[in-house]
Amino acid sequence: MPVGTYVGEFELTSVLGEGGFGIVYLAWDHSLERKVALKEYMPSALSARVGSTQVQVKSARHRDTFEAGLKSFVNEAKLLASFDHPSLVKVYRFWEANGTAYMVMPFYEGITLKDKLREMGEPPDEQWLMNLLAPLTEALAVIHAASCFHRDIAPDNVILLGANQKPLLLDFGAARRVIGDMTQALTVILKPGYAPVEQYAEAPNMKQGGWTDVYALAASVHFAIMGRTPPTSVGRLMSDSYLPLEQAAAGRYSPQFLRAIDRALRVRPEDRTASIADLRADLGLAGAASVDGSPPQSMFVAPASVSTRSGSPAPRAQGQTEVAQAAQSAQSVAGKSGGKGVWFGLATLLLVAAGGGGYLLTSPSKPSATQPSTKEAAVDVAAVTAPATRVAPVLARTDAASASWDAREEFSKIIQSQTSGFTVEASSTKPQFQIDKDFLGFNVKSVRDGFVNVLVLGQDGSLILLFPNSKASNNRIKAGQVMSLPQSSWPMGTFEPPGPQHFLVIVSSQPRDYSALSKEREFMFLKLPTGEKAAELATSLQSKNQFSTSILLGTGNNCTANNCDEFGAAQFSVDVVR
Repeated sequence: MPVGTYVGEFELTSVLGEGGFGIVYLAWDHSLERKVALKEYMPSALSARVGSTQVQVKSARHRDTFEAGLKSFVNEAKLLASFDHPSLVKVYRFWEANGTAYMVMPFYEGITLKDKLREMGEPPDEQWLMNLLAPLTEALAVIHAASCFHRDIAPDNVILLGANQKPLLLDFGAARRVIGDMTQALTVILKPGYAPVEQYAEAPNMKQGGWTDVYALAASVHFAIMGRTPPTSVGRLMSDSYLPLEQAAAGRYSPQFLRAIDRALRVRPEDRTASIADLRADLGLAGAASVDGSPPQSMFVAPASVSTRSGSPAPRAQGQTEVAQAAQSAQSVAGKSGGKGVWFGLATLLLVAAGGGGYLLTSPSKPSATQPSTKEAAVDVAAVTAPATRVAPVLARTDAASASWDAREEFSKIIQSQTSGFTVEASSTKPQFQIDKDFLGFNVKSVRDGFVNVLVLGQDGSLILLFPNSKASNNRIKAGQVMSLPQSSWPMGTFEPPGPQHFLVIVSSQPRDYSALSKEREFMFLKLPTGEKAAELATSLQSKNQFSTSILLGTGNNCTANNCDEFGAAQFSVDVVR
């Protein structure tokens, strides 16, 4: 488009860059009086300019591909707008017009990592690389928590900003990948040397996921150290000529650092570092692992609701979601105007984060695996540790005539009916969590081995089984262990509306199955019945002589009038504030 053209309130002042799939302009935002970068969806092979602003598909046979790319471009904009991390590009706004779509971003000035390495003239030292990897892996942890993956990490897609050379991850390129997929143009979507083998073909045993970005990031480090990429991954499958960095760069970097990169560059996904959390742990960036064996918790703002396409890759791997399909329904769970239900937004799927200007979040300290900090102890919220005398735990024996069913009362009944001596402690890391800033954190401790179940009652009366869930099924806890939740694979932020949230933690001697109570899910969480539905279900179970102790306990057929596994319980509440 010509310089001087207005697109909404944005006046184009120059062209910053042009590729095969879009054009980036420098623009002046007349509303907020600031420079911005405006990106236009413009796949040159499929479309042409008509007049000064209108975009038109060149041929009817290109229509479906153009529309798929357009949809992906908008979805990528939604996705980026929902993230808030200093090493991820921020999107101020996006919209469709003139037969195409636009996204507006901050105007970043800096040098690409590729150019910086060329400028340095010699390989950077380990500390320089660690300073680069720390924020980049944090940023990737944010997007991976939403089951969204970059899939195009390379030195020319990282820009270093300002005097402190803060890295920023560029170009998700979702539209480019979708068009490449539809046209079978692998050269469009892959960078040989950086792309792992699973990106070359979709095979049942080679799904893409977090491990895909792990490989590309490690390949970028390999380029920084050796001045070249590793051998192409497809070729390595046939004959692996990769020389481990632990040998090639020995003496220049610590053995731990080189081993971490070598592990991340293993050609087969099942042998490779499975996640960014694992890579951070290998590099020594993650701190001590939590006592439940999970990597330390990632504490960053998470994205809006996203649409997922799951797959089962190599062992240890998580589900897959195409970035091009991400955020197709950013309003499907809750809007910024105030969604209902549990206020904690799951970084994997649920959180609707505020759009607009970005801000930097500090990662709260991880609670100690053995002893809460003095600060945490001071804000211990309603930890219930003293069980009442053991009674038969038939807590939801609601008469058919009684349609009222109050979850808070059921929580209290659970506490009163726990097994004597089966002490469970549960406390939040803080009594209040600020919307769009804080992340949920709480600790669970049990005097006996068992299985942890966590239920959350939202301010609108909705009830979900927070843990275990479809992303985290291992809920075993050892006697004396302090389990820190949520785990790193599903960090949870906060969003509107404000209000109190009530948590019930149950540690049972036997696994509990909630599937008989409900098939409804809030994405990865089981949504349990409440109110009249809960009362009716309780009555139905009783009529079949299935004493479920309570809808909340989810014991199903495992608990009868004469036989019920033992359990301990605790509850706490937190406030969400603006």
